[in-house]
Amino acid sequence: MTRFVLPVRRWSRMTQFLSLFCLCLLLVVSCSPRQQTTTSTTSTSSPNSATGDGRITIGTTSKPRTLDPADAYELASLGLVFNMSDRLYTYEPGSTEIKPQLATALPKVSADGLTYTIPLRQGVVFHDGTPFNAEAMAFSIKRFIENKGKPSFLLADTVDSVKATSESELTIKLKKPFAAFPSLLAFSGVCPVSPKAYELGAGKFKPETFVGTGPYKLAAYGTDSLRLDVFDKYWGEKPANQGVNVQIQTSPVNLFNAFRTGAVDVAYLSLQPDQIRSLEEGAKKGDWQAITAQGSVVSYMVLNRNQKPLDKPEVRQAIASLIDRPLLNQRVLFNQADPLYSMIPTTFNVSQPLFKDQYGDGNVDKAKQLLTAAGFSKDNPAKVEVWYPASSPTRSLAAQTIKSLVDQKMEGILVLEAKTVEGATFFKEIGKGLYSIALLDWYPDFLDPDNYVQPFLACQKGSVAKGCEDGGSQTQGSFYYNEAVNKLIDQQRKEQNPEARKQIFTQIQTQVTNDVPYVPLWQNKDYVFAQKGVSNVQLDPTQNLVYKPIKK
Repeated sequence: MTRFVLPVRRWSRMTQFLSLFCLCLLLVVSCSPRQQTTTSTTSTSSPNSATGDGRITIGTTSKPRTLDPADAYELASLGLVFNMSDRLYTYEPGSTEIKPQLATALPKVSADGLTYTIPLRQGVVFHDGTPFNAEAMAFSIKRFIENKGKPSFLLADTVDSVKATSESELTIKLKKPFAAFPSLLAFSGVCPVSPKAYELGAGKFKPETFVGTGPYKLAAYGTDSLRLDVFDKYWGEKPANQGVNVQIQTSPVNLFNAFRTGAVDVAYLSLQPDQIRSLEEGAKKGDWQAITAQGSVVSYMVLNRNQKPLDKPEVRQAIASLIDRPLLNQRVLFNQADPLYSMIPTTFNVSQPLFKDQYGDGNVDKAKQLLTAAGFSKDNPAKVEVWYPASSPTRSLAAQTIKSLVDQKMEGILVLEAKTVEGATFFKEIGKGLYSIALLDWYPDFLDPDNYVQPFLACQKGSVAKGCEDGGSQTQGSFYYNEAVNKLIDQQRKEQNPEARKQIFTQIQTQVTNDVPYVPLWQNKDYVFAQKGVSNVQLDPTQNLVYKPIKK
């Protein structure tokens, strides 16, 4: 049977982002940052500019593990691959709608939803001069699957065959219908690579080279820096700069100082909340620029329906009522996030704030009523444990904040204990059902609402009595089982009509709001800082900093 469930290794990308937040023991309130998606268009030179040769210097703490697109799965690697490559489809900055890039149109889909025919751009060459064509694209997709790198499951679980049906036409057949498939083709790693520079075969990777078709070619690769030069034979619009130097800093403190002293033009990933707050204050005074964009990473609470007292829906609903997102945002996140009221983030137009409508925030009275209806009282309290990985100070503070709220407001009807365990153990054991409640983050593999639904709710084997025994909800630790939801997931995967698909997602979100296998908490914001003379700094919806339009 074809499996679409994301494996546990999906969570490994979270370690790339833990340094975004630090443990704050004081209760701090900060002003919400001004939202904008690009910098101003001024091109005035700055005395703090890192270079004067038209090149852009980007500072980061994110060190790439590999540059091989068939094995790149962390943001540090994917961000570089993204900027040196093209895909069949890509995103407009600030939008989750895909548009053709190396394809010349959206795919033609067969009536059964299994065959995708894609027309390709002509006159494109790889960085080594090899012509790009349908054969090269088919080779690259086969390599992505057959070399068995970390992200290979994204296509291996989905694609049955891929072949060039002409010089400029690619035909892909799927194992089963999947309406979000074009979004998979926009994943940074699903980019064409030169057949002369790479080979097929499990484990045959080239981690320190890159030969694609994008606007930049790799000129130098070092342990603490990379040099990307403009590709003079690029088919599309040339970069607005003369190239990019990437400086890999050893710590957020070093990145913070490098930006403040003007040693880098742009700072992105990963600054800590207090550093972000400090740089935002400097931006308000005109010292530099702060750019924020709505992120696609969500944080949430898993409720294990196989552990008492969470087997009672009223208890899960009481916890959903109790959660105070504005309080978490203020005390845990320095207001550097947005409250989330659906497991599908507001990045997508199908998102419905149903948890806000049904439960609100910090609705203590409703929580008490639900627990009382479930048979609990001060003499017979509902007792639950909230678990989080020791490697996450943000979730540690979130757990302590929730515990404090319960202790102060619930008058003993609910008793909550915050508990931690080493990160590797946490992610290994969660699918075994050891944790009653767990705090997690989710970094999407591809931008479609399906990626926030299927991995959380789908269950291939289970029952109402036992919960999920094999599937996405078992992997996530909620063990949620609902056959109606399984059918709705299958329906949205087959449905090609966007409006009809949106209605299905509404039905799914409604059911989740009632059943409460998860409680959505917050949706991240992404922060970039640029010197005054730098313009057109943009973030792709997949969290990638887009190098091509940046100039100074």
